Amino acid sequence: MNVHAAIDSKASGLTRPNGDPLRLNTKNFVAIDRDRNAAHEATYRPQALYNRANEGFHANNETFLLHEVSTNLPIYLPDTGPTDFHLHLPPGGYQLVLVTSGVFTFDYDGRVYYVGPGAVILQSAIVHRQLFYTWAGLSTEENLKTPQTVVPDPISMGYSGKFLEGFITDPTTFPNPTVVGPDQINEAETPRVAWSHPLHNRPSGAAFWLQDPLELEALYRPLPAGCPVKSAGPVYVRDIGIEIPSGRLTAGHIIATDPRGQSLLPKSTSATADTAFLDKGEVVIYRVIRGTAEFSNSAGENFELATGDTVTAGKNTITLTGVGENTQILRLGLLKGMENLRSWTPTQRDEIDGLAGQIITRKDIRPLRTEGKPVGYLYE
Repeated sequence: MNVHAAIDSKASGLTRPNGDPLRLNTKNFVAIDRDRNAAHEATYRPQALYNRANEGFHANNETFLLHEVSTNLPIYLPDTGPTDFHLHLPPGGYQLVLVTSGVFTFDYDGRVYYVGPGAVILQSAIVHRQLFYTWAGLSTEENLKTPQTVVPDPISMGYSGKFLEGFITDPTTFPNPTVVGPDQINEAETPRVAWSHPLHNRPSGAAFWLQDPLELEALYRPLPAGCPVKSAGPVYVRDIGIEIPSGRLTAGHIIATDPRGQSLLPKSTSATADTAFLDKGEVVIYRVIRGTAEFSNSAGENFELATGDTVTAGKNTITLTGVGENTQILRLGLLKGMENLRSWTPTQRDEIDGLAGQIITRKDIRPLRTEGKPVGYLYE
């Protein structure tokens, strides 16, 4: 038994992060992470390579981390198969996933989800595991060059699994306890378990969120005539719907264009997009998933981003001015509510990781893994 296992979490002050307050960098700053300088490293798990937007992370007081996750080994190896059942406890309980290649299977709180390119998952301190991902059998060099997209198609779904992932603070600084280790998983029962634990500080209204790229709310709407974002053809916007389920910590949108002479994006023509999203965020992040984008900064200087590039900037410091053909851009606006959060102290982090599955206060067996009560229904 771990030495921390006998500690009562409430008595020992583990129920809420008690470290330094989080602070967004609201000054006039611009930090660019170029794909040509990317370092793909097996930082957390051997089956995946992680490419962190470190320039933006450090410039923004290490408050929000965006990285690209590229699976790079087959699922059937002993150390790359299904993960254990675990959870992440970043400040605000915030973990964002946007699938950009391949297909994944995840277990969340007793329910199973199959997701491909364009699927958005926002989860708040939910017990989960990665059950499956596609692997194309390519070399590492070739695998990292395969195109990414947020529009599902048979070719992109056949590549190795990749996704963009966002955390509030760095995963090494907050608890990531294992709830059920790989040797203790009963495949007939454990995947159907819903869980509850008190060790999170989810903002009011925060909840599990999954948006399928082909559902009605995910359809792309055109920017209105006269919008300052220029392109050879119409520019479209998809609201990925995370502002409310994040507890108003972030707003998220995808800005995109079709390839020349084609209609790739699933669209709604019933209304134009509301351009107010371009003003959301004390700090803004643009990640070019494919294509090119042009920006100007507050000094009137222009710069361009290409596939795999990321820019992080203070409020009103940069303006999106142009979008190339066949381009897809993730835009995240980090909202003021993020500054109501605190980081975990190293002692809290280590003690919660040591408690592991003993943080669970209630469990329920779901009749079915594909339907039923919403994820997180047992939460305290």
